[in-house]
Amino acid sequence: MGVNVRGRNFLKLLDYTPAEIRYLLDTAAEFKRMKRNGVPHRYLEGKNIVLLFEKTSTRTRCSFEVAGHDLGLGVTYLDPGSSQMGKKESIADTARVLGRMYDGIEYRGFDQKIVEELAAYAGVPVWNGLTDQFHPTQMLADMLTIEEKFGHLKGLNLTLMGDCRNNTCNSLMIVCAKMGLHFTACGPKALWPEEALVNTANEIAAASGGSIRLTESVDEGTKDADVIYTDIWVSMGEPDTVWEERIRLLTPYQVNRKAMDNAKESAVFMHCLPSFHDTKTVIGAQIAEKFGITEMEVTDEVFESDRSIVFDEAENRMHTIKAVIYATLC
Repeated sequence: MGVNVRGRNFLKLLDYTPAEIRYLLDTAAEFKRMKRNGVPHRYLEGKNIVLLFEKTSTRTRCSFEVAGHDLGLGVTYLDPGSSQMGKKESIADTARVLGRMYDGIEYRGFDQKIVEELAAYAGVPVWNGLTDQFHPTQMLADMLTIEEKFGHLKGLNLTLMGDCRNNTCNSLMIVCAKMGLHFTACGPKALWPEEALVNTANEIAAASGGSIRLTESVDEGTKDADVIYTDIWVSMGEPDTVWEERIRLLTPYQVNRKAMDNAKESAVFMHCLPSFHDTKTVIGAQIAEKFGITEMEVTDEVFESDRSIVFDEAENRMHTIKAVIYATLC
């Protein structure tokens, strides 16, 4: 039986089977081939989508906009100041209004409950562009990038270094469990993922042939890794006051040459971006002045090395988001 996700929401990968994730990855790969070869694919002409952003973004916004235009969609972007959602109008009412005007709704913002409520009332597919708990579109891009590099997913060892209880770690743990990878969260115990989600991931991994491991040891966590992944130490929306504590806790988990050398010789480095690997950003310069560090979650040497595939990963956001839009609207 073929996979059909038409009319479905895309809120978290816990809602999707491995076969459905496989279908989305294969669809994305085909769209990437078509894009690279200049083959038009305006399959959704006449439909319209709206992008609700309570957290700003470069990759998510551009990916949804370009993907939408390539598919022939009309795209409306609402920035954090352009919607009354949650202020003068409830989330439910906003969803019901937009669902009458648009064929699909993307949300990028804060609590997962918001995107779940939008989905409950919209009557059209709702896509999660990022919440505090999950980041499912990023995970599809990550899996497509890894598969392009290694030719397969099942059985690979992926290690996330650093903050292991944010949306990236939560989602990586779930997608690795679903697709049969061996996932390691390597960071201080104070920043490990919630036990209930770890238990869920373990149950999924038991069926897929994957595994879940948590460790505070960098040597243990990076040993024989095929992929070493990291994320920024302070997520968007968190107060600046947490920087000092995060730097203290996470500096031992910086991805540097030693960490990469402890992995397999063929190992690659990944990051969902943006990254603080130098002082060429406002925040990077401020942190350097205040705390005396010029590199944070990854050294510039690793970020700019041949083992870094972060920009392949960034491009694949567009192709995988296109697949999600098409598969749920076609």
